[in-house]
Amino acid sequence: MIDILICDAHLYIDRDWEIPDGWIAIRENRIHAVGAAGQPRPEARRVISARGRLVTPGLVNAHHHMIQNLTRSYAPVTRCKLFTWLRVLYPLWTVLDDEATYLATYVAMVELLMGGCTTSMDHMYVHPRPGLIDAQFRAARDIGFRFYATRGSMTRSVEDGGLPPAGLVQDEETIMADCERLVGLFHDRSPGAMGRVALGPASLFSASERIMRDSVTLAERHDLRLHTHLAEDMEEDDYSLSMYGCTPTEHFEQMGWASPRSWVAHYIYPSSSEIDRLAQAGVSVVQCPGSNMMIGGGSADVQNLQERGMRVGLGCNGSATTDHASMWMETRNAMLLGRMRGGPESMGAREALDMATRGGAACLGWEDEIGHLRPGACADLVIWHMSDVALAGALTDPVEAWLRCGPAVAGTTIVNGRVLVKNCEPCLPGLGDILRDHARQARRIQQLD
Repeated sequence: MIDILICDAHLYIDRDWEIPDGWIAIRENRIHAVGAAGQPRPEARRVISARGRLVTPGLVNAHHHMIQNLTRSYAPVTRCKLFTWLRVLYPLWTVLDDEATYLATYVAMVELLMGGCTTSMDHMYVHPRPGLIDAQFRAARDIGFRFYATRGSMTRSVEDGGLPPAGLVQDEETIMADCERLVGLFHDRSPGAMGRVALGPASLFSASERIMRDSVTLAERHDLRLHTHLAEDMEEDDYSLSMYGCTPTEHFEQMGWASPRSWVAHYIYPSSSEIDRLAQAGVSVVQCPGSNMMIGGGSADVQNLQERGMRVGLGCNGSATTDHASMWMETRNAMLLGRMRGGPESMGAREALDMATRGGAACLGWEDEIGHLRPGACADLVIWHMSDVALAGALTDPVEAWLRCGPAVAGTTIVNGRVLVKNCEPCLPGLGDILRDHARQARRIQQLD
C-alpha cells in the first residue's frame, strides 16, 4: 500500500513535465507514481488534499553558512562591503562552540524547510573548536533533514596576509585529518542518503595552495565533490594578482579544481574566456541573489553562464548577509535579477524554479535522485501555500503565480517521505526551547550580555 497520496494538485514534476490536476504517490521514501485526474489512484494510508495548490520538488540550497544566523542584521556591518564585513564578523565567530553550532544549524534547517527547501549544503569554514560539523549532523538527524556538509577550511590568518584572526585558521595537517574523519563518519554514498560530505577551502585569499591541492587529492581518492567561493568581489581580483600574479579563475585552474567535481559560489567577475574554460571543464555555479543584492557586490550573469554551458543553482548564502533562509525568496530574486538584466523575455518562474531544483541538484552531483519528482526520485516535495487574497485573479498559470504573486510559504514539506512542515508550521515540538537557547547564544556571540 502507498504511504502518502497527494491529490488534486498542479504538479510540477520536472522541467517540461507538469500535470495540471494530478496526484502523486509516495512509498518507502520514494516517489512511487504520478497520475492525472481520471487515472486510477492507488490506496494510501494517508491522503493529503492539495486542491488549488502547486506541488513542486523540494528546493535545493547549494550554498549556505548556517552558523551566521547567530549574527543576523548585526548593526555595525549592515552597510559594509564584503571584506570589511568579514573583518568585523570573524572575531565574533571565534567563540563558536558545539552548542551554538547545533542551535544555529537546527534553526537554519527549520527555516529552510518553511521556505520549501528539502536538501541543503552548508559551507562550514570556521573551526575555532573541533567537532563542529558533528554537531551539524546531529541537528540534521534530529530534524530528518537531507544534509550535504561541506568541510570548509582556512589556513591564512591576518598575520599571514589573510582576513580571519588566528583563532579561526588551522594548519593543513589538522584540516586534512578532520576531512578524512568526517568522510569516514558521515559520507553516505548509498542511494537516498541523508548525509554526505564535500570539501571546501573557503577562498583563495584564505586557503593555502597546499590545502587547495590536497583537497583535490582527497576528493579523487574518496570520490567527493569540491566547493569554494570564486570571483566574488573585485578586491579578490586585486588580492589574487598581488599574491599569485593571476586572476582568481586562473589560480583555481592551476590548483587542479577545474573539473566536474567542483561547484563554485557567486562567480560574478570572470572574463568571457574564463567562463568558457570552466564550462568546458564541467564546473557548476551557485548564484546567491539575495546576498549579492544585500551586500551590493554585483551578481552572476546567469543567462550568460547557462548559454555557455554552465549549470547554475541557487543558494541562500550566509544569514548574516542575506538575513533569511528562504529558498522561495532566492528563487524569486533570481527571476527578478534575470529579468532586470536580460529583459522580461529572458527569465520566467519556470527557469528560476529549474535553477532552484535541477540546478542545485547538479551542483551537488545528485540529479538522479533529487530536484525532480519523477518516479524513483527521493520523496522530497513541497505543497505551497499562498493566501486567497494574494492569488485573487491568478487563474491561468499557477507556476508563474507562485513567484509573481506571493509571498509563498511551504504549507507542507515532505523530506524522505516524512512530513516535517504541516499547515505552514514545523512538526517539531521542541522548537520553542531551541529558539530560546539560540537567542541566548546569539547574545553571547554578539557580546550583548
